[in-house]
Amino acid sequence: MNKTVLVLVETVDDYLPLLEQAGYRLVRAQSQALRAQAIEREAERIDAVLTRGPLGLTAAEIGALPSLRIICVIGAGYEQVDLAAAAAKGIMVTNGAGANATAVADHAMAMLLALLRDIPRADASMRWGEWNRVISPSVSGKRLGILGLGAVGQAIAKRAALGFDMPISYHSRTPREGVAYTWYDSPLRLAEAVDILVVATPGGADTRHLVDAEVLQALGAKGYLVNIARASVVDSAALVLALQRGTLAGAALDVFDDEPNVPDTLKALNNTVLTPHVAGQSPEAARDTVTLVLRNLQAFFAGEPVLTPVR
Repeated sequence: MNKTVLVLVETVDDYLPLLEQAGYRLVRAQSQALRAQAIEREAERIDAVLTRGPLGLTAAEIGALPSLRIICVIGAGYEQVDLAAAAAKGIMVTNGAGANATAVADHAMAMLLALLRDIPRADASMRWGEWNRVISPSVSGKRLGILGLGAVGQAIAKRAALGFDMPISYHSRTPREGVAYTWYDSPLRLAEAVDILVVATPGGADTRHLVDAEVLQALGAKGYLVNIARASVVDSAALVLALQRGTLAGAALDVFDDEPNVPDTLKALNNTVLTPHVAGQSPEAARDTVTLVLRNLQAFFAGEPVLTPVR
């Protein structure tokens, strides 16, 4: 396969040889400086771009690549890819929906458990030579709400329902057929009905600040928020205020507005669990992600339907 792929992502390096073994030539440009240089130097030869939602691909970049025919986004979100510019040039866009759902769901449950059971502080206390036996809430039986019931949301629901006997509710634009969970028609109504709200919806303009001050207030002083999706879905200023005032019991966050910068206000709180956007990262997830990219590329260049087209 005599095609050139511009690689902007930095998290699947170990499995990129899968593409090379299939005959693709890779141009790695995993920083802003290298990205600009690669687009200028290789513009005529780039047939495909491998990116992720926050890295995206701009209209100017799309316009600078005359041979570009397909953009493959790892992960479900594609919020910074200019879909209108791609559509105007007839460029296919695919995403990685479902490829890392297992890893993300595992991480969501780990964060949920760590938050409610206060495990990070207990561990730190032990290392300081203390023996503080703080009583923490049980997880089993808590009412779980999921914002977005795609592949990740369904994987979280399965773990929570079967492993922790948690009643599951969710919000999405329309009810999902074939699931036994309770649907609510707004994030606010969902928050009113649950103890824990997990954000599992894509980012972008359509979902910006779906979880606002009113939703956080509805979740309440004994409620918890877990976000393994995109920071933009949550009003961060409102979240910090709720955590500081105790009108929300706690939050576990894997995503932030200005990554890799994390606000000191969040770090200073003792009712947060913070991880550096690693929910979707595991060797298995990286392998499956690159495999899906390869299958999409192979199908597209063979003139066949791709597996995961973006609308």
